[in-house]
Amino acid sequence: MANFNTHFNVAFLASAALGVVVFKAGMLSPSLLIGCVAAGTIGGLLPDLDSDNSRPLDIGFNILAALAAFAMVVWFADRLVLWELVAAGVLGFMTIRYGVFTCFTWLTVHRGVMHSVPYVLMFGLISLYLAFYGLGLTAVDSWFVAAFISFGALIHLILDETYSVNLLNMTVKQSFGTALKLYKSTDWYWYLALYLCLLVGWYCAPDGTGFYYAITDLDAWRVLGQNLIR
Repeated sequence: MANFNTHFNVAFLASAALGVVVFKAGMLSPSLLIGCVAAGTIGGLLPDLDSDNSRPLDIGFNILAALAAFAMVVWFADRLVLWELVAAGVLGFMTIRYGVFTCFTWLTVHRGVMHSVPYVLMFGLISLYLAFYGLGLTAVDSWFVAAFISFGALIHLILDETYSVNLLNMTVKQSFGTALKLYKSTDWYWYLALYLCLLVGWYCAPDGTGFYYAITDLDAWRVLGQNLIR
């Protein structure tokens, strides 16, 4: 399968190319373009969160642990004295970085459920909620961020499948088909839960009508065509 640098570089280049296309069509502001390219690049690393020794996993849990520590301090700022705030922050960090991390690595298997098409959609759905409710972006902008996250994650799966094929010897490695999949019978309960979460998450998601109209606007694509020859 592709390594960290390959996933990072390809996800960045693919997201940047798509971002420029959408930007030239007038669908993204300059600041949102940067955010979407960053989202696509991050998405290109997310499927490897199921690898116990992956760099994205370590980076991701370090960030989550730091955010948890910060949240604990802010939440209890008016109710605890200084040493208690420090203890709360340390407790929040340790709980996420070592407690949740240990449970996560125990529950996940590399090239498991996270390396699948429905999980690509789940990454996008989670980022949609974070962008809309956490960052306060508009529904349209949040949908663009979610689309780029899923796009980057899909690029990751395609790369892994591509690296499973030896074109010179015309052979296929045993890992072929373990990344770009919709379902696996041995993990049916995980996939059932995943698809149910997708259905509920999609139903409760911020309104995507504006996003749909934006990407299907024929005038926007005419603008893109004009920009290609100017």
